[in-house]
Amino acid sequence: MPVEGIVRLDRITKRLVRRLRPDEIAVIAHRDLDELAAKSLLKTRVKAIINAYSSISGRYPNRGPERILQARIPIIDNVGEDIFNQLVEGERISIRGHCIFRDNKLIAIGEVLDYRTVRLRMEQGRVNLVRELDQFVNNTLVYAAREKEAVLGRIQVPELPVQIKGKHVLVVARGHNYREDLATIRSYIVEKRPVLIGVDGGGDALLELGYTPHLIIGDMDSVSDQVLYCGAVLVVHAYKNGFAPGLARIKKLNLPAIVFPAPGTSEDAALLLAYEHGAELIVAVGLHSNLIDFLEKGRQGMASTLLVRLKVGPILVDAKGVNQLYRGQIKFAYLGGVFLAALFPFLVTVLVSTRIQYFLQLILFKIRLLVGR
Repeated sequence: MPVEGIVRLDRITKRLVRRLRPDEIAVIAHRDLDELAAKSLLKTRVKAIINAYSSISGRYPNRGPERILQARIPIIDNVGEDIFNQLVEGERISIRGHCIFRDNKLIAIGEVLDYRTVRLRMEQGRVNLVRELDQFVNNTLVYAAREKEAVLGRIQVPELPVQIKGKHVLVVARGHNYREDLATIRSYIVEKRPVLIGVDGGGDALLELGYTPHLIIGDMDSVSDQVLYCGAVLVVHAYKNGFAPGLARIKKLNLPAIVFPAPGTSEDAALLLAYEHGAELIVAVGLHSNLIDFLEKGRQGMASTLLVRLKVGPILVDAKGVNQLYRGQIKFAYLGGVFLAALFPFLVTVLVSTRIQYFLQLILFKIRLLVGR
């Protein structure tokens, strides 16, 4: 059955989802579609997805395509980069099988991704993980030797208008299950009132749950304008040479910002910033920390992350996946115990208080009068 709709195009998926509207068709250029990107696409209620590349190549077991197909959203793969030259955003197109049409004219041909293909490539990806891990470890060790002085030495951190020294700091990125993990530690946030640092889209994650971040740090490519205007201190992560690509967007919005040149990812920079400013404890939610995480981000190693965690480790608590530790439900036996515990002191009070006994007898007498006994 043909699928028709307005098309939105972007080579960067996290940028595209900010423009997508329900029942529109997304055109992306996303090799090995990761689960987080898939969830963000589904959240927009997209009608179909056209990918210039392969959504699952079998290189590693990425679960993004599986999520999309579970939601019964069609995926047309491997249509080629030329799709971005063929289409203009806002045009109406139709998808018929593996063919893409505009005004009944064929403009591209791809591959319809189905469950069978996804399952085969997921299994192939699991087999390939050993090879990927070997290459990943080698790359990590090579780059760790090059970057150790920059990370383990004294980092030149900028001054901040937010007091961090001696406080708890909560660093949030939009990694797997970040919403569930944040909900699980809600009582901790209420009790300790930590300094809230959002790493790019982590600022949106905090705002979604009713928390206003104190700082936003990152490349500023996946954070919404709403968060940038929320009053948080903006720290643009820059390369070691001082070049900060994200600064252009901040200047365009006419907002003040601090530039922080630091090696590694924006998540690494956030941890270093909190550590060097004297945080008592750093709690991390949604940060990337395992092989699949880094492969999904397109990274071939984790040298900076390894070194940063070695440095801040004594005060770092990684709360990723904490929601899976315990998912308790209130049991009727517990409620009964609480009820009996509350009932006992009441009965004791009734037995020793003459006035309460007279009051209860009066209520009983009135009830008998009402029922005619």
